[in-house]
Amino acid sequence: MSSHPNNYSWNAKDYAKHSSAQFEWAKELFPKLNLKGDENLLDIGCGDGKITAALSRILQNGKVVGIDSSNEMISLAQRSYPRKKYPNLSFQKMDARKLTFNEQFDVVFSNAALHWVVNHYPLLLGVERSLRKQGRILFQMGGKGNAQQIISLLDNLLAEEPWKKYFKDFKFPYRFFSPQEYTQLLIEARLKPERVELIPKDMVLKGREGLISWIRTTWLPYIDRIPSMLQNQFIADIVDRHLSNSLLGEKGEVYLKMMRLEVQASKASSY
Repeated sequence: MSSHPNNYSWNAKDYAKHSSAQFEWAKELFPKLNLKGDENLLDIGCGDGKITAALSRILQNGKVVGIDSSNEMISLAQRSYPRKKYPNLSFQKMDARKLTFNEQFDVVFSNAALHWVVNHYPLLLGVERSLRKQGRILFQMGGKGNAQQIISLLDNLLAEEPWKKYFKDFKFPYRFFSPQEYTQLLIEARLKPERVELIPKDMVLKGREGLISWIRTTWLPYIDRIPSMLQNQFIADIVDRHLSNSLLGEKGEVYLKMMRLEVQASKASSY
């Protein structure tokens, strides 16, 4: 979930508690993996490990490795899913752009993580190297147009007092690719694109508190720039501004329009 190369201070337990949308979206991807049960699978950006563990239960006769660049996430995953109970599952701290595997995996999977990686070329070269012959990938990440309501609102907020002084040299921390851009990258990394498409998704959060939790646990590149005593005020400003412009569901649910880039590709055997 958090295979970002930057050292944000992830609160792994808080994230685990408030990432149910990401978990549900990941489970929707499982049938698309067409697993037989004996594959070796790599999960990039495994976060707290619950998705990786769910995959290890499907792959009883295979092996599953979860990697993440966050120490907090990896240690939570290792504590939550110990080797004694999950003998075919392991977790390692690793930067997604510096994969060290060599023809070890039949499948490389990633959900809700890779938009944290700005440069995907080294990542995809590493993925290609990690795959066995006929190996394949399934990624889902934020794509072009993702979370546009929140991003537009943030762009305005960051230009205003009292926040603008904290964002002087700020660079947009995510990368949301279009299908065309990503297809080209796959080809350059000697992977064969099979399906690269944008899929609109609604994220549904439980009212104001749900929106606060989601902002607090996933928008760290913004929040980390604010002094800690002002962070709650900054989050409240984002939330108030969003809620003043959006319709709520009948039980107070908050809907956010997300755009996911879904990528299926395989190791090109013709090279």
